[in-house]
Parts: sequence; structure tokens; C-alpha cells
Amino acid sequence: MTELKKLSALTVRNMKCYFKDKFLFFVSLITPMILLVLFVTFLRSVYLESFEGIFAQFGFVAEERVVNGLAGSWLLSSVMSVCAVTVAICSNAVMIQDKIDDSFIDLNMTPVKGTTISLAYFIANFLVTLTVMLAVLIVGFVYLAIVGWYISFASVMSILADTLCCVLFGTLLAGVVESFIRTQGALSAVSTLVSSMYGFICGAYMPLSQFAEGMRNFICVLPGTYSVGIMRNHFMQGYVEELGRQGLPESGQKALMDGFDGNLYVGKTQMPLWSMYLILLGACALLLAAYITIVVVRNKRSKRTSR
Repeated sequence: MTELKKLSALTVRNMKCYFKDKFLFFVSLITPMILLVLFVTFLRSVYLESFEGIFAQFGFVAEERVVNGLAGSWLLSSVMSVCAVTVAICSNAVMIQDKIDDSFIDLNMTPVKGTTISLAYFIANFLVTLTVMLAVLIVGFVYLAIVGWYISFASVMSILADTLCCVLFGTLLAGVVESFIRTQGALSAVSTLVSSMYGFICGAYMPLSQFAEGMRNFICVLPGTYSVGIMRNHFMQGYVEELGRQGLPESGQKALMDGFDGNLYVGKTQMPLWSMYLILLGACALLLAAYITIVVVRNKRSKRTSR
């Protein structure tokens, strides 16, 4: 059997292990759904009032359907950017479970390279996380179509590309962090910590304009903030343009994008969209290098132990 076939077989095996655990799959899928429901139920009215406050400064009254869609798109961009990381942490539990029940040791004793085993875990986690996130995105799009759809086809394609970038970042982060986890308790602690804190430190749960300047600048150092930024930009773009067609001046459109993180600033400098991608993909490259280093070191230790 060629190494490629071994990789394919191990990847399928890992995905089957994940989907076979109905509880694990349910938790991975229900978490973003709960966030989406909580956002729509409790925070939607807060954002609607904030939008109306900005419009009032320019003497502008927006159509209800556009405002509802804008609030929904902002909420969905938050859920997508956060859950790309939290779901990846959860779905990578297959690797941790293999360590717990010693399946990882059994796999290392087979005529399969250690790098192939690690790559299979990574690919399986990426595909599983992407599947969950696309399901969430479909549900979110259905909601936006009901309350107000003003997203162009080009923006939809950009959102799909953003989803791939965010899932890649989340999968690599999960691979690096969980390489050091060997118990179920540690996995639960990390999952809880990431789920409760990540959305706040990347500016997904509330606009960065609501933070003090020092905290805002600190958050803008973190690469996860830019996964939120690119999502915000493409989700909000169509709605802001529609508001412009309805009479909201350019200064009002800019105030809306600035106030709700469609535009990101480091200090007084606005970050162009290409730089957000560059920072996010640069972070992915660093995480990939770290993951490869961990795999190589671990494989060397395994060979020494086997001798």
C-alpha cells in the first residue's frame, strides 16, 4: 500500500471515529447553533439600537429589512469566525482519544510513517470542521434570506474563501495546542477556556470600538481578530452599499463600518483588507511550522523509545 493510500485510509478512519461518536458530533454542531440563537435572541436588539443611533446622526431612516439583515450578518460573521476555532478544538478530540486508549501507540507500531499519521489527523479535523461550519453557514444564509438578503454572489464567494481561511487557522491552532494534551480532563479544560474566552479576545462578541484604546490595540495584535475582520467586511458590505443607495452618505457608511469592525484600525491606521489576509495566513504559516516541528520531534522520540 502506497503512503498516499495509507494517508487516505487513516483520514477516513479518523472521520468515521468522529461521526460515530454521536455525542461529540452533536456538541460540535450544537455549539455554533446555540451561539447563533443567543445572538439573535438577546443581542440583536442591542445592535439594532446602535445602528439607529448612527443613522440618527445623519438624519437617515433605513428600511427595516436592511437593518434586520445587517444585524443578522454581523451576528453570523461573529459565529463563523469564533466557531471555526472552537469546533476545531472539539472535533480534534479523536486524536486525544487515541492517546487516552493507546490507539496512538498501536498506530505508531504499524508500518505507517509518523508524519502520515499526524497528517491524517490534521486533514480529518480540517474536513470535519469545514463540514460543520458550512452547515452553520447554510442555516445563517437561510436566516438572512428571511429577514433581509443583500449579499452579492461575489460576497458569497468571498465568505466561502474566508471560511476556508478561518477553518485552516482553527485546525492548525487545534493541532498545535492539542499536541500537548493527553487526558480527557485537560481536553475539557482547554475546550471550556477557548469557548469562553476566544470570542472576547478576538473582538467577535462586541465591537472593538467599545473597548478602551489600549485593549483595542492589544486585540488587534492577535491574528484571530483578522479572521473576524475579513468575515465582517464581506458580510456587511452589501448591506452598507444598499444603505448608501437609500441615501446614507459616505461618512455615515464609514461610521457604520468603523463602529462595527468592517474596518479595523491599529492605532490610527486603517488596515486594508489584503493586510488582514496576510496577517491571518502568516499566522497559519507560523502555526504550520510549529506543528511540523512538534511532529518531527515527537517522531524522533518515538524511534528512540522503540530502540
